[in-house]
Amino acid sequence: MLMDAATDVFEEHRPFLQGVAYRMLGRVADAEDVVQEAWLRWSAADHDTVREPRAYLVRVTTRLAIDRLRQAQARHETYVGPWLPEPVATDFGGVAPDGADRAVFTESVTLAVLVVMESLSPLERAVFVLREAFGYPYPEIAAVLERGEAAVRQLAGRARRHVEERKPRFEVNPERQRDLTERFLAAAAGDDLQGLIGLLAEDVRLVGDSGGKAKAPLRVIETADKVGRFMVSIAKNQSAADVRFSSAALNGGFALVGRVGDRVDTVFQLDVVDGRIQTIYVVRNPDKLTGVGEGPAAA
Repeated sequence: MLMDAATDVFEEHRPFLQGVAYRMLGRVADAEDVVQEAWLRWSAADHDTVREPRAYLVRVTTRLAIDRLRQAQARHETYVGPWLPEPVATDFGGVAPDGADRAVFTESVTLAVLVVMESLSPLERAVFVLREAFGYPYPEIAAVLERGEAAVRQLAGRARRHVEERKPRFEVNPERQRDLTERFLAAAAGDDLQGLIGLLAEDVRLVGDSGGKAKAPLRVIETADKVGRFMVSIAKNQSAADVRFSSAALNGGFALVGRVGDRVDTVFQLDVVDGRIQTIYVVRNPDKLTGVGEGPAAA
């Protein structure tokens, strides 16, 4: 295979590989590094011996992601405050499956599910991503991981039970999410504490990620009263700092992006259950906001 043809093959599969790597790692930069390393290995491979380029590239990308995930999990142990995945623009055109599987594919990139996946082992996470998000059959996953099929099925079962037991139950209706998010912002900006509390579930949680590099709660805030008061307080501060909010499609859902000038300062994303806000994710770590608004990165 000529190098130009090899490049074309890789570029054809790049969005898919990026989607696998991001779901494995929760960081765009880490996912891009993994995909770039996969390209280097692909460019150095004997292409005449590769019968199925897609299978080869997925195998290389997944194994590299497992290695990177093991390193990342060690870093998370010393992370300042709660850790959240990096928000990314999502465009599933041409990559996502049709029908009911599309909902599972989309859910696998939400902040809520990515947070739950953080507690899986690297191998469990790889199996979960390939099986649940991308519909890979067990024999192909076994070949990717060089494990027996029975062992892969056990890993898949453990991972699926773990995620199902721990992931929040939230609505994925985009119009409902958009409406509540806009009302949430209006109530906070308008100093309407009671109106804001009325939008929140009694056991609402606010999870902020600053990495110690911006102002955000170092612990999860719980209950409608505490979350409501916190949001009204920071809305005043953000108004004084001239933060402008706009909507964006991030991680398969509706989000608010706050900017100071041309710089992204904050991302808010809400999980909604039974018409009330159940979880508020606030990402303020500047290292995780550089790619917001630059186009799809987690297909």
